[in-house]
Parts: sequence; C-alpha cells; structure tokens
Amino acid sequence: MKPQTLLAPALALVAMACMDTSFAITKTVELPPDGIALTASPLPGYQKAQENCTRCHSAEYMQYQPPTAPRAYWDAMVKRMKVVFKGPIPEEDMPAIVDYLVKTYGNEQSK
Repeated sequence: MKPQTLLAPALALVAMACMDTSFAITKTVELPPDGIALTASPLPGYQKAQENCTRCHSAEYMQYQPPTAPRAYWDAMVKRMKVVFKGPIPEEDMPAIVDYLVKTYGNEQSK
C-alpha cells in the first residue's frame, strides 16, 4: 500500500476527532470582586452609570481617564462604548451618564 493511501484515512480520522465535541474542555473564569465603586452622586446619571457602565467593566476604568477631560471627551467615550463595543446603553440614558461622568471624573468636577 502506498503511503499516500494510508494518509487520507488517517487525516479523515483526525478531522472527525476534532469535530467531536465530547473532547471539548469547559473552562470557567472567576474574576475577583471589583474593589472600586463609582463615586456616589445625586446626579441622575450616577444610577444610570451603575446600571450600564459597570455591567461591562470595572468602575476603576473611570479613574484612569484624564481629570481634565472635557464633556466632548466623555460624550465620545459613552458613544464608543455603545457603538464600538456594543454596550447595551439606552440612547435616552446617554446624556445623563455623560453629565455624571464629566462632573464626577472630568473637568467639570466641583472641588
């Protein structure tokens, strides 16, 4: 028997084994608890940010943003989360979230 004749059935067996899902290994990942919370605020956007922003990422992410960031920056960031990363942020909540973010973490902070 030629070597090429043996190769085809062997490759077919390997392909079938790769398609068999009984060989799949399930992995679970347990993330550590978020040690940072959003800065509390009476602004309506605070609750909306808790509901929407921290669903996908840590509240710590806001602290990494420049404290001099203007409203346009925060507006672009919220739009980016919705459009690029497909964050499930209701369109009507976006202005309140931006207002909260710029007044809490951006250049409109009252100090």
